[in-house]
Order: sequence, then structure tokens, then C-alpha cells
Amino acid sequence: MKSKSGEAAKTTNQSSLAIRGGEPAVKSDPGDNFTWPIITREDENAALDVIRRGAMSDIDVTLKFEEEFAHWQGCTYALGYNNGTGAVQAAMFSIKIGAGDEVICPSLNFWASVIQCYSLGATPVFAEVDPVTLCLDPGDIEHRITEDTKAIVVNHNYGHPADMDAIIAIAERSDLKVLEDVSHAHGALYKGRKVGSFGDVAAASMMSKKSLATGEAGMLWTEDREIYDRAIAWGHYNLFTPDIETTDLKNLFGIPLGGVKARTHQVSAAMGRVQLKHYDKRTEEIQKAINYFWDLLDGVPGIKPHRIFKDSGSTMGGWYSPKGHYRSEELEGLSLSAFANAVNAEGGFCDPGCNLPLHLHPVFSEADIYGHGKPTRNAHTSREIHQPRGSLPVSEGIGEKVFGVPRFNYYKSEFIEKHAAAYRKVAENYRELLAGDKGNPGYLTRWDIPKPTVWSA
Repeated sequence: MKSKSGEAAKTTNQSSLAIRGGEPAVKSDPGDNFTWPIITREDENAALDVIRRGAMSDIDVTLKFEEEFAHWQGCTYALGYNNGTGAVQAAMFSIKIGAGDEVICPSLNFWASVIQCYSLGATPVFAEVDPVTLCLDPGDIEHRITEDTKAIVVNHNYGHPADMDAIIAIAERSDLKVLEDVSHAHGALYKGRKVGSFGDVAAASMMSKKSLATGEAGMLWTEDREIYDRAIAWGHYNLFTPDIETTDLKNLFGIPLGGVKARTHQVSAAMGRVQLKHYDKRTEEIQKAINYFWDLLDGVPGIKPHRIFKDSGSTMGGWYSPKGHYRSEELEGLSLSAFANAVNAEGGFCDPGCNLPLHLHPVFSEADIYGHGKPTRNAHTSREIHQPRGSLPVSEGIGEKVFGVPRFNYYKSEFIEKHAAAYRKVAENYRELLAGDKGNPGYLTRWDIPKPTVWSA
């Protein structure tokens, strides 16, 4: 049953928006509702124990964190890294991505899921995302597969599980490896099974704003012993001993093959152990809170949730960087920017846009990073790969159709209702914004126009 204030949130129809001088819908201080990660005395004591023992560069706590993570994830092998970028790089090496190989990945993505290809001599081939899930579109993969394709990198974008059934089927038909990047979706379920358990190897960031936050760390996990051994060989010299099981690595032990020292800092591992212990309970409350927010906005024109269908057996995990879909045609073409500005003036939080398409950044088109005399992307390829503007229209235009919403840490119904009221108020009074609408700024879709810093929930 909805509270009386919840009903009020669903029927708000004030005549004047705050951006036009009216009273804002949200006046209360957010307090700790948006403060993440949740740090308690338990976290502090765990970190201090490492510092006081002088064990910052040891591995005893990290080994325990790896063991506990593997148990939580339900996998056989887990290996801690200094950050998610390093974990993804090791994962690529572990599945033998190398010079001349092509890797298919979504363009709507953060660079740390794919740029590591360059250091291995491989090249990314970008594919579209599904406009609803914002994850890799299975329908745009197969026509991009060539004899040089080695793997598919899958991201569970903004907490939404990708269509793993379809992607794994494609990979199996073409004998490709699958690397799952779970940085946005720790603990999310796809049809009742945790993401990160479908591909050959998985990796995730655990930096301070991720759902499973350790300060700064990453994790790699797999069911395959050879993949695990190769990941050790890449950057864990202290574990790279004669006991390594993979035959062709045995005589190389002692020096990291990637030339990096990639292990997790013990203070981060200590914090990670505490955060993991409380993670499921905390994310259950986050899911309840954000689903309540979207339930309050059911049927409001112009906005739709980016979330899982109910009773699907899937979940959004910790719901990292939650998003909504914008439908300007339902509001007579009102730009997303004008809508977001009005919500923010109400005291709410609406962050227009999302990750920009990587295929349009010069690092993935023209940059010669290592001095090959040609774009690094094509330094080792058997064919010239170019994906100019217009080649991935969904990814290129999605920034004007997606926005960030509050990530509520706690299920506090009245607080959530006020934020929902801000959205409803703007949607119901959108005509007040039409005359002054200047359209969407270029930074929602273009790399060459920097996006201003905004308050983040």
C-alpha cells in the first residue's frame, strides 16, 4: 500500500515550475541518502589493522578477500587486481588475445573495458547496443565476425544484464571467447544466475563509486585453471611460482609476463572483505528504493525506467549509475536538457546523457600511440578498420535519450516520493518549458565538446 505522501507524489500538478519561480518539489537535505560507499567503524578497523601491522604490501588479506569473493560469486578461481582496468587487461591476456586479434565490444561503454586491447596488439571492433537494455546488441555481432575475431567483451551496462543466452550462443557457433565486464553490475542476476558466470572469464572494477566499493581495486574470476594461471602470470609475480599448473608457463615463473605488479593493495582488500559481507543486504534495499521511485512514476509521459522486467528472474545488482529513458516525442519534442534542468531546479537529480560512443573518439580512430606510423587501432590488423560517424547510429544518438536518476542508498519512502514528485511535476507542466527550449547541447553526443561537471547522486 502506498503512503499518503506517495499518492501526493502521483497527483502533483502545480501550475508553476521552480525554474520559472515556483516552489521546488524537494526541499529536504539529502543527508546520507546519496553517500557511497557506506563506511562504518568495521571498515575503518579492518583498514587500520593492515596499516598498523605494516602489511600493506603483503597478500594475506588479499588472499582471504579472493577466497570470500569466489564463494560469494560461486566460482572456482578469483584473483584480485589493483583496479578494474588491470583486471580487464589480465583477462584479455588470459584468453590469449594478442597481436592481430579483433575483439567485438559495445561502443556505448567506458574506455577501460576495451582500450587494453592496444597494449596486447589487438584492436576493438565496435558494435551497437540495444536501445532498451543499453547493453551489447546480439543482433549486431555476427556480421562483424572475421577470421581474426578472437573474443566478445560484454558489459552489463548501468546494472542491466546483457542478453547472455544470445551472446553465448553466437560465441559458441564461432568459437569465440567471452569476457564479461561486471563493473556496473556486481551481484546482478540474469535469469536467476549471477552475471560474470556465463563467459570464459569475468572482471570488475571496485573503485570507490562502484556498487561493490573497496576504495580502489579490481577482481578477475573464472572456472578455467589455464585462464587463472595466465592471469597470475600477467601481473602476480609472487604467485607465479613453479607450482603453476599450466605447462607452457612453468619455466617462465618469477617474472610477470605483462611487466606489471597488479595485485590488490591490502587496505583495499580489507575494506572489500567488510563491504562484501554487507553487500547483498545493502543492494536489496537499493533495489527496493529505486524500484519504488520508478513505480511512483509509472505512466508519466516522457520518461521510462531502465530496469529489469518484474518476475524475470533477473536483477540490477547494486544498480550502479541508474538510468532512465527519455521520450521527447511524448512531450512535444522538449529537449532532454530542458527537462533535466527543470528537474534539477526542483531539487531533484536528473543528469542528461550517458557514456559517449567510443568509436568516435580519436584514440580509437586516428591516434598513433606507440609510433607505428599509422593509427594504433590498425597497427596489427590484416584489414583497415574504420567506423566513422554514422556507422553506429543507435550509439551515436543515445545520449539525447538517456538520463541519470538518483541512486537511493536507503528505502526512505517520503524522501523517494519527493524526488519522484520533482519528475512528475516537470512532466505534467512541460509546456512551460517549450518556448525557451534551446535544444540539447553537443556534449551529449560529441567528444569534442566537454561536458560540464554536475552534482552526482
